[in-house]
Amino acid sequence: MTNQIPRTMGQQFGRRSWAEPWKIKMVEPLSMIDRAGREKALAEAGYNTFLLHSADVYIDLLTDSGTNAMSDRQWAGMMLGDEAYAGSRNFYNLEQTIQTYYGYQHIVPTHQGRGAEHLLSRSTIKPGQWVGGNMYFTTTRLHQELAGATFVDVIIDEAHDPSNLHPFKGNIDLNKVEALIQRVGAEQVAYVSLAATVNMAGGQPVSMANVQALRQLCDRYGIKIYLDATRLAENALFIQEREEGYADLTIAQIVRQFCSYTDGGWISGKKDSLVNIGGWVAVNDWTLFEELRNQVVIFEGLHTYGGMAGRDMEAMAIGIVESMQDDYMRSRIGQVRYLGELLTDWEVPIVQPVGGHAIFLDAKRFYPHLPQDRFPAQTLAAELYLDSGIRSMERGIVSAGRNAQTGDHYYPKLELTRLTIPRRVYTQAHMDVTAEAVKAVYDAREQARGLQMTYEPRYLRFFQAHFKPL
Repeated sequence: MTNQIPRTMGQQFGRRSWAEPWKIKMVEPLSMIDRAGREKALAEAGYNTFLLHSADVYIDLLTDSGTNAMSDRQWAGMMLGDEAYAGSRNFYNLEQTIQTYYGYQHIVPTHQGRGAEHLLSRSTIKPGQWVGGNMYFTTTRLHQELAGATFVDVIIDEAHDPSNLHPFKGNIDLNKVEALIQRVGAEQVAYVSLAATVNMAGGQPVSMANVQALRQLCDRYGIKIYLDATRLAENALFIQEREEGYADLTIAQIVRQFCSYTDGGWISGKKDSLVNIGGWVAVNDWTLFEELRNQVVIFEGLHTYGGMAGRDMEAMAIGIVESMQDDYMRSRIGQVRYLGELLTDWEVPIVQPVGGHAIFLDAKRFYPHLPQDRFPAQTLAAELYLDSGIRSMERGIVSAGRNAQTGDHYYPKLELTRLTIPRRVYTQAHMDVTAEAVKAVYDAREQARGLQMTYEPRYLRFFQAHFKPL
């Protein structure tokens, strides 16, 4: 792609250099504590990067959720917050923006994405039903299970192979969906849970052809499709680049078309929408909307704020518009690709092709001498922090959790450590520093001995578990 971030001076490639489509107006100073301080901080955090103090972190690549830099227009919008308890004008602006860009008719705001997952799961799942999805996501699957469903992974097999170069590794395998329907009956499938740019597979996109075919299949059986649209704008860039017939469409046009094949969706506004808090669930069915609107009052807040302040809704409405700008999205994905290309040049094992929001280090190939129950991805996150003060996170056996019936670990095929790039926050120089740190840890990989879990919470253990070195 000619306008992605260049890896060296553009003139060497016979073209002009490229720069981000924004300039910096405010800075936050960064500092790195010394090695002894990092060792102490990591030990006190139980070798879990989620439990580190942010003051002890140099470059924070833990997540892209709520860590984005807002624009001057978003900050200006914060001053227009209507904090009325009921009927805030900011809600109606947000509602209209969602209707315009995503196409859903009825919108319920929530405090963040998992609030939306909770409401949708409670309102659509009957105990004993099943949900098929293109690879699990931690909070999504948990809310579905707490509502009484059994989750079944129906993603294509290529998604479980970090070296496979399939351009749309987030696609749903229609044969797997059909097999689920034949096994349990269509009436027992609550819905198909479709995620755009599948996080746990390495930020891998879904094609437009795949969602179209899924729509046709589900219509035959009367099954709903609900979309995790959290990173759909990023997914749209991959469709624009890789799928025939979409090169001349804008990101906004692709997003609107993609949503048209689904019955509703939800979003964590802390990702694509460039804000620090907030989310929503939206549907086209009025009866379901009434149930969601009733439930939000119990768990989140009134249906015209749903756990958000008016100023936050205004910032999100502006962020949605900004997220759909093609120049911005090329710069966003370009920065992720730049880091991925550096690591690939140094033969550091990562998930290929590079996805939308992060670089995923392949911890199984990083530490082939560590069995999965020694938590290689968690080990890698700890070693990277010790080396350079860079915070990443585990996406492997710890995130997968345990089987509720047997109590055994789930053993996912992918054991990954995620370097998640916040939007509009770090520069190309930060990516250089990160790549060099990863290379240093990779060069010392044979010294790693793994971790033992010493404390495990009941739910979503990756957030709060404790470990110790072996």
